[in-house]
Amino acid sequence: MKVDVLLGLQWGDEGKGKVVDVLTPEYDVIARFQGGPNAGHTLIFDGVKHVLHTIPSGVFRPEAINVVGNGVVIDPVIFKAEIDRLLARGIDPRPNLYISRRAHLILPTHRMLDAASELAKGSAKIGSTLKGIGPTYMDKTGRNGLRVGDITSGRFEERYAALKQKHLGLLDGFDSAGFDLAAAEEEWLSAVRELGALHLIDAEHFLNEALDQGKRVLAEGAQGTMLDIDFGTYPYVTSSNTIAAGACTGLGIAPNRIGDVIGIFKAYCTRVGSGPFPTELHGEAGEALRQAGGEYGATTGRPRRCGWLDLVQLRYACRVNGVTRLAMMKADVLADALEVPVCHAYRLPNGATTADLPYGIEPDEVEAEYRAYTGWACDLTGVRSEAEFPEAFADYVAMVERETGVPVGIVSVGPDREATVIR
Repeated sequence: MKVDVLLGLQWGDEGKGKVVDVLTPEYDVIARFQGGPNAGHTLIFDGVKHVLHTIPSGVFRPEAINVVGNGVVIDPVIFKAEIDRLLARGIDPRPNLYISRRAHLILPTHRMLDAASELAKGSAKIGSTLKGIGPTYMDKTGRNGLRVGDITSGRFEERYAALKQKHLGLLDGFDSAGFDLAAAEEEWLSAVRELGALHLIDAEHFLNEALDQGKRVLAEGAQGTMLDIDFGTYPYVTSSNTIAAGACTGLGIAPNRIGDVIGIFKAYCTRVGSGPFPTELHGEAGEALRQAGGEYGATTGRPRRCGWLDLVQLRYACRVNGVTRLAMMKADVLADALEVPVCHAYRLPNGATTADLPYGIEPDEVEAEYRAYTGWACDLTGVRSEAEFPEAFADYVAMVERETGVPVGIVSVGPDREATVIR
């Protein structure tokens, strides 16, 4: 069997959680392969909204096994709170929830380091969620990290104390008066004990053995391609590999065991935080799209920057991920648009144009060139089959397929799991 990979093709917030939830009945195992509690995967069904941060989005299907891979960084306090919220809604994720021993832990002092780093950047700040993600990955690559497997190693207290002391040395001189480390540490250690009581596994063996047994596995990514540490809009990126290759290193899966790559994108574009965004709409136009799409961060609540679909960026994301199937999200948000502009190329400072994403896409480096498409100007939320697509919308979908060379296999026409058309 092969592992199918599902990931975002833009700057995150594409709707990955909903698609995982819709597709989970086709799979036996859902495995998160990177990121941390900076992710916010929103699922809506039976009129109830659920937001997940670390737990895989297959958790609402009782038959699915959910694995948190080694590429994920875990804040035990947020993880515990996530489980508690599910329990309060009558969903117990623990029997089918498995955590890689190789996943790294976010310490309270990682959050302090994150805040200190962002403060030091001043106007050049990257828009961190301040959840300690970056410093945790830095400790991982610096070979100083604390891992889930350390909880049951018999040396946890010693290793934790050493890493905390290192962090406090780095924070010397930083004004942390607003952060109660003693209280945060007490809560964190309590949550660590609960985390250690869950199913801790060697996920690389668990997942490969599942494949050998003919089990179907879906790897779930967080954030989006343009936030990848290598291939995103650096330095305004996250601290992990969000592209399909990250599923291999984040789960212990060999490249030859990757099957389909399902790329999720919005019918328009959004971005949270700082960084270049060639098709961004400013002023009233951007605000109108934000309000129509309810574009506020699921994790931070921050308003998302909004703009038109960028085919230069989307083709790039399809290329670096090897996307085999596309899922178009939020087409219903453009219901009132009589005309939908789409960026097909960038104009460079020398007057030349390019259809390939260049090294730099800051406002002084590229200018989006648009073509206008007829809007569908109608409510799509009741549509349940491709035969019901308005002609203008069917043309829009066909245009995306033509421009990317990848079929659009899934179309979302509303937030609920039922508002999904499988083509």
